[in-house]
Amino acid sequence: MRPAAARPPAAATVAATKPAAAATRPPATGPRAARRPAVESVRRGTAAPREGDAGASKGRQTRAAILDAALGLASHMGLEGLSIGALAEVTGMSKSGVFAHFGSREELQISVVREYHARFEQEVFFPAVREPRGLPRLSALFERWVRRVSVEIDSGCIYISGAVEFDDRPGPVRDALVDMVRAWQAALGRAIRIAVDQGHLRPDTDVAQLLFEIHGLILALHHDARFLRNPGVLDRARAGFAGVLARWRAEPDPAPVPPRAAVRAARPNPLSKR
Repeated sequence: MRPAAARPPAAATVAATKPAAAATRPPATGPRAARRPAVESVRRGTAAPREGDAGASKGRQTRAAILDAALGLASHMGLEGLSIGALAEVTGMSKSGVFAHFGSREELQISVVREYHARFEQEVFFPAVREPRGLPRLSALFERWVRRVSVEIDSGCIYISGAVEFDDRPGPVRDALVDMVRAWQAALGRAIRIAVDQGHLRPDTDVAQLLFEIHGLILALHHDARFLRNPGVLDRARAGFAGVLARWRAEPDPAPVPPRAAVRAARPNPLSKR
């Protein structure tokens, strides 16, 4: 029977974890030496993905690809046009493969709504909030919204088509749509209030009314561009926005009126010698 190996004292164990001790430690050999680079790369965040990590990453990529295809279908056919079978046909996957990522048609629809909202934020909201506070930011939000609608003329806006499909159908999909639209309207409302605080809009600006009219301009733009195919609708939307702002824009401060004594002093005295 071999004697048990003596354990190192606790102090020595602690000291062995310090950088100075590590520098003087003799190079390890065997399995420990082979494992050390992997441990260090994990600490630095450069480790090669493990088998489980690679599987999870591939799963996320597959889900993202399915969502991208689902978003394209929903843009042309509406959320009600989405189905596990149609998506499996478009992506070349099995129905069970698509189902494994979402679990139900309803969860697929909700995921599409959230993905649409995330892309809307990336294209419209986040770039606009980099503009100066006040009217420059509010104008950027509207302009980027207009550009987004102009791109969606051939596909459609899920916010608008979803409202038509689910306006009278209570349930989780409708709730998700309402939450996303209200979040966007809240962002616009904040931008309007900031414009008031910055003195760009009048203190008595009716934020709810201004928000209502801005949203109405986008709805009219989408209708006339996508349904009627009228020319010049982008310019009309921009002109409408300028007109809405003009009603609430703060008047510039009037030039200060000089006091009467200063005015009298500035007048030439007819009795004075030239």
